[in-house]
Amino acid sequence: MSEQAYLQLEDISKVYPLKEGGLIKTTAWLRALNMVSLGIRRGETLGLVGESGCGKSTLGRIACGLEKPTQGSVFLGGRKTGSTSDLLKSRKIQMIFQDPFSSLNPRQKIGNIVSEPLKIHRLGSRKDIREKTARLLEKVGLSASNMSRYPHEFSGGQRQRIAVARAISLDPDMIVCDEPVSALDVSVQAQILNLLRQLQQDLGLSYLFISHDLSVVRYLCSRIAVMYLGELAEVADRKKLYTSPCHPYTMALLAAVPVPDPEIKSKNLMIKSEPPNPLNPPSGCLFHPRCPRKMEICSRQNPGWTDISPGQRVRCFLYAQP
Repeated sequence: MSEQAYLQLEDISKVYPLKEGGLIKTTAWLRALNMVSLGIRRGETLGLVGESGCGKSTLGRIACGLEKPTQGSVFLGGRKTGSTSDLLKSRKIQMIFQDPFSSLNPRQKIGNIVSEPLKIHRLGSRKDIREKTARLLEKVGLSASNMSRYPHEFSGGQRQRIAVARAISLDPDMIVCDEPVSALDVSVQAQILNLLRQLQQDLGLSYLFISHDLSVVRYLCSRIAVMYLGELAEVADRKKLYTSPCHPYTMALLAAVPVPDPEIKSKNLMIKSEPPNPLNPPSGCLFHPRCPRKMEICSRQNPGWTDISPGQRVRCFLYAQP
């Protein structure tokens, strides 16, 4: 485990049983994650990207203790968490969810939603909690007078600001952001991203930022991990990943990003076929059935990690040492 990493995920695997017949008989096993190891340093924003269904959100939920890994360990601040309850009780890691409406209780007022973590952990008197709730709302750009209103009275961007206020209420060191701007308009996305960046500077936060939008990740993240079918394919610093991507899957993802200039032709690296069925993953490299640069060995063996340069490593036989 890296001594510099504040959050360290080691060899995380997650398998879900698929049942039928009254939820008694297990008919198949779905592998959502397979031996994923990842570290996030203090004050760092690590982006986690990949197609829908590749396991990004599952990894984020395991990091927060909302899911229990089938295999592997989670370290927070250098301390191994003995169970998911350790993480759930921890005030040092929190989560912002994708849909700001469904993540807020429609029956509760905003003041109660933001102050609930403070009440659960008994952090102050009723007056202290109310005063801190007002400060939290103001910190995310909302007025303290909104405490008596309900979530449906706010716009999508305002609801996500409320979710951010709740996430920082316990003064965490780490926040897992599970596609926090994908449900918002583009103009509102920029506001929330700027808010997250400002909070990071003010509070010294670390982020695990999960997204499928590479332009958003490029703006906010300093380091990026690319995930495919439950496994990491490439991890690199932002500049290296966008200027010198190594894995064919990373290249295809970047080629799919629209360029707002009709004079610039997109690279012909688009992936034509659909992802494999996770219930029946391919042998060898998981990406080889869709890879334009596959070799014979790719169908037989799963590649290990190769260090390309400081700050960039990839799992691909194109770069494997002879």
